[in-house]
Amino acid sequence: MRNYITEMIGTFALVLCGTGAIVIDQQTGGTVTHAGIAITFGLIVMSMIYALGNISGAHLNPAVSIAFSIAGLFSPKKLPGYIIAQVAGALLASTTLRCLFPGNELLGTTIPVGPAMRSFVLEVILTFFLMLVILNVASDSKEQGMFAGLAIGAVVTLEAMFAGPICGASMNPARSLAPALVSQHTEHLWLYILAPVAGATLAVPTWKYLKGGKEST
Repeated sequence: MRNYITEMIGTFALVLCGTGAIVIDQQTGGTVTHAGIAITFGLIVMSMIYALGNISGAHLNPAVSIAFSIAGLFSPKKLPGYIIAQVAGALLASTTLRCLFPGNELLGTTIPVGPAMRSFVLEVILTFFLMLVILNVASDSKEQGMFAGLAIGAVVTLEAMFAGPICGASMNPARSLAPALVSQHTEHLWLYILAPVAGATLAVPTWKYLKGGKEST
């Protein structure tokens, strides 16, 4: 139960701070800026990994939990509980933002700019690289693992910085599900559930292949 509560708290913090930065940027006429939003997402991910990683692993993302399970690094029995906890934390965060900013229409909902398929492909690619980094820093040496939060937070910041204006750079079904449900803007939700899961899943065989090649040399 402690692991599930930890995932709920961590995902709550991620969605509250990340989408909260979007909401506050809108409410204050752009004072946070796009760069500030990207940095906020990266910093909260990094902070939660260092704060909670030793308890639950700080997945904070259903796509990450699914990929870890496929990779054999996470028990499939725990998967439903982790996903429920992550979604619950995200929903609580979006509900909190709705109470704080009742006039905000979207609450940080991810909405594609331009063709939906372009954003779908981008989300697959972004989550693929994010998961590839996560798998390597989470399963390699202890020394490398110490930099996990920094590495993962940096990737989130980088990808949000350049792709956010087009696809939202969600990379996380829970992050997109919660504001979409609370704001009732679910028209593109399928994209932000399927694409991150596909991208994270594709990273697993790639990681296994690269790791196998490294061991054989």
